[in-house]
Amino acid sequence: MTPVPRWNPSSIATRREQMLLARLGNHRKLFAFLYKHRLELFDDAFQDELAAMYRDTGEGRLPVPPALLAMVLLLQAYHGVSDREAVELTVVDLRWQLVLGILGAETQAFGQSTLQAFRDRMSAHGMDLRLLERSIELAKKTQEFDWKKLPKTLRLAIDSRPLEGAGRVEDTINLLGHAAFKLLRGAAVLLELKAEEIAACAGAPAFLAPSIKTGLDIDWFDPEQKADAIVELTRQIDALEAWIRRQAGDAADEAPLKELFECIAQLRAQDLQPDPPGGGKPHIRKGVAKDRRVSIEDPQMRHGRKSKSKRFKGYKQHIANDLDTELILAASVTPANRPEGEGAAALAEDLSRSPRNEKIAEVYIDRAYVGSELVRGAAAAGAQILCKPRTAANGERFSKDDFKKNFKLRTITCPAGQTQRFVPGQTVEFEPGICGACSLRSRCTNASNDAGRTVHIAADEQQQQRFRKLVSTTKGREALRQRVHVEHRLAHLSRKQGPRARYRGLRKNLFDLRRHCAVLNLETIQRWGGGLSMRKAA
Repeated sequence: MTPVPRWNPSSIATRREQMLLARLGNHRKLFAFLYKHRLELFDDAFQDELAAMYRDTGEGRLPVPPALLAMVLLLQAYHGVSDREAVELTVVDLRWQLVLGILGAETQAFGQSTLQAFRDRMSAHGMDLRLLERSIELAKKTQEFDWKKLPKTLRLAIDSRPLEGAGRVEDTINLLGHAAFKLLRGAAVLLELKAEEIAACAGAPAFLAPSIKTGLDIDWFDPEQKADAIVELTRQIDALEAWIRRQAGDAADEAPLKELFECIAQLRAQDLQPDPPGGGKPHIRKGVAKDRRVSIEDPQMRHGRKSKSKRFKGYKQHIANDLDTELILAASVTPANRPEGEGAAALAEDLSRSPRNEKIAEVYIDRAYVGSELVRGAAAAGAQILCKPRTAANGERFSKDDFKKNFKLRTITCPAGQTQRFVPGQTVEFEPGICGACSLRSRCTNASNDAGRTVHIAADEQQQQRFRKLVSTTKGREALRQRVHVEHRLAHLSRKQGPRARYRGLRKNLFDLRRHCAVLNLETIQRWGGGLSMRKAA
């Protein structure tokens, strides 16, 4: 059996390499850093791990060293280029050749398909996480970081950013038309028929048009015609599905037709409902269904909201940043509609195996992460949680903060002295009769005279009160400002990766995030030092 080839570039700089290193100067200094540390980043042990990806079946071995391809993936993220451009740059860019140890090469060392297959293999074996971990391990080994002087506890900051999905987002009509078109094409391949023949036999000609709205050919601004078009669209989909099931037989319950049928069923369930309920004509559902699919090409994209005014469709990226080293220790990706707690759970899993896994002393978060298992676990272990509290505004009237709360007795007392018991997560209503006669009523509530003041007690109210005490002091506000560092990390990530995903699907975008975080870590190490001290060729 042929062994997996090693990447073993020389550690002695030739005169030409020395000249190129000198010309790099202050621009794109990471090339020089990677040249210096490439065999530390991809040491023998890590190259063994990469080689092990090819030993599961004894098949699929490459004539290209896996470590070289892994370095190409880092350079690709650093430069922000496509697979085709990455392959081309290995031939035309001397800086790439310098780092890869192929200076002077006139032909490409591998093809685009080789790079794509290697990326998929790394994802399948979780080696993107190892690449991120290796960047942290490199920080521990290099002189750029004096690791021994770092605190023995961890100050962790967590935050997220929106990532627009790469899949095309469509409205209900186009989603259904697109899904039916894919079913038509899939059946044509399986049955070895032309799509035109199937559409004619099934009575579904609309799916042969350049777009479904062209195929239905109505005035889409006319509500009545639009309603009739939805009925006709579902009729043609029903006819197409029935014809294909009859002709395909058992193959209709196997891939790829099975997934295509399921896609149409999912879209109909989420976007259509009968009018009247129980058997009327189908019409577009009012409001947005829970976990609504928004793209045919990327089934994992979802609607998301970063704030009240900012909406997006795609994913959320989450990172955990070490405030003392500026290194990103963990990264995760979730569909845009999922709560931050899910992203934090994945971060916690990766943090448990991070090379910097010291006990967490402080966690800096925004409010969305307060209820996550990561934060609760850190707090239970003695960590201080630092977060801006929810505001308790009530105009010019008394806010929730003006009420005294006793969490041991679970009582709340208003400014006038009336006391009520509370249950976390529920709303307290004060006695209407007492509130109605209270001299402070005008400063407390504008409710009708037969109603008392109400105060909602959040499930995490006690923790929110701690946060409010924190921001009430100069020292506390100064501590909270430390979270800006993780925001800077996300800003750097956004500049490198852009606002839009390069890939479709959760796993591929997680791979892309982890390798970008590894690049940011390498830049951080380089920024802390990065001087070159290479042995020179005679």
